[in-house]
Amino acid sequence: MSRAHGWSETLQLALFAAHGSDLVAAAVGLDGFAGPDRPLQVQLQHRPGAGVSALYELPPSVGADFVGLSTERRAGDGGSVRIEIPADQARSLLPGAAGARRPTEPLVVTAWRHPHDPRLPGLPLASDPDRVTGLWGRGERLERLETVAYRPLRRAVLRAVFATPGPVVDRRDAYLKVLRPGQAAALQARHLLLLAAGLPVPEPLGDPVDDVLALAGAPGEPLSRGILRDGGTSLDPAVFLALLDGLPAAALELEARPAWSDRLGRYADAAASALPAAADRIEKLRARIETVLRSADRGPLVPSHGDFYEANLLMDGPRVSGLLDVDAVGPGHRVDDLACFLGHLAVLPGVDSRYVHAGAGLEHFGAAFGRTVDPRGLWARSAAVAVSLVAGARTPGMPGWEPSALARLAAAEELLGRAG
Repeated sequence: MSRAHGWSETLQLALFAAHGSDLVAAAVGLDGFAGPDRPLQVQLQHRPGAGVSALYELPPSVGADFVGLSTERRAGDGGSVRIEIPADQARSLLPGAAGARRPTEPLVVTAWRHPHDPRLPGLPLASDPDRVTGLWGRGERLERLETVAYRPLRRAVLRAVFATPGPVVDRRDAYLKVLRPGQAAALQARHLLLLAAGLPVPEPLGDPVDDVLALAGAPGEPLSRGILRDGGTSLDPAVFLALLDGLPAAALELEARPAWSDRLGRYADAAASALPAAADRIEKLRARIETVLRSADRGPLVPSHGDFYEANLLMDGPRVSGLLDVDAVGPGHRVDDLACFLGHLAVLPGVDSRYVHAGAGLEHFGAAFGRTVDPRGLWARSAAVAVSLVAGARTPGMPGWEPSALARLAAAEELLGRAG
């Protein structure tokens, strides 16, 4: 497990859990918060090997505002605040971590007021209704501007809903993808490449502005709704295989990104941090997955989506009408795209108990996918994907998330069992 600034990520997580409010107070220049009127941690992001980030909502007494904290190196920039915690304070701040290795260096925590994320300089623009209207409104009225996803220091997606004037109101969505400096133009190029190949990806609404790429909304309903209804068993798996077949050969010239199974060790560490009582169980699972992968056939290098699962697929009846999140399109292996699909499908019942048909879907798609790639490698890599989702069950401020994390771990074990 990585040790940013000499502190293990387990200690970093414990620090945010026990003293996040004090760090927020220091960041906004207050002495502290008393009683129940304390900041609420609304998001926690543990990036194995990189550090821990969190977003806190300030109490009404301070004002409707959010503060971000991160232990990632090189996080600071612009108007961020740097808080340094000496190594010798680790034991006094975290007496419950007496068995943990003592840090030898100070821990640096970067803090900022949302939306002034130090690694996403375009986030203030995308959060400003007037600027959004001026840039992408086309003379229409901005009816709503909302955050769809936010990963501190990494990326954000905001949805702008525009409405036409007049007695008959038409509405359209624009999705504003906020990226790190220099990444928006590359993402635009990916969209244009895939559009030229006839793939149903969202169309860019012009060139990026301040590292913000605006995309038109895509038609259709999320595949997750079909899985909710019948596990997706009414859909032909060949449709999804054909979609991947349609990725253009030019994608092989793009930057390659590691698949989920390539980062299994880091995700297993994150899972063990979330479920310390299951650490031995997780370590045994990791070792078993790696044993299978050493003898499995990964197949040839082909154009790959890189994040191919139900949330990034929109359906219009039996056909795919939208392919989303193409940031990771590039060289890869078909088995990893299919494993991503199956790994996410397997954990859905642990995410929401309404996904009672997910098991039928797993059989349906797994049988078809397993005829196109090495089935042992497919199921083992699916298990690695499920392991990567265990730590994500940890929900700040919400008790009782452990059963969901354990359900995801059990899903990973069941997937590996299919590898034989």
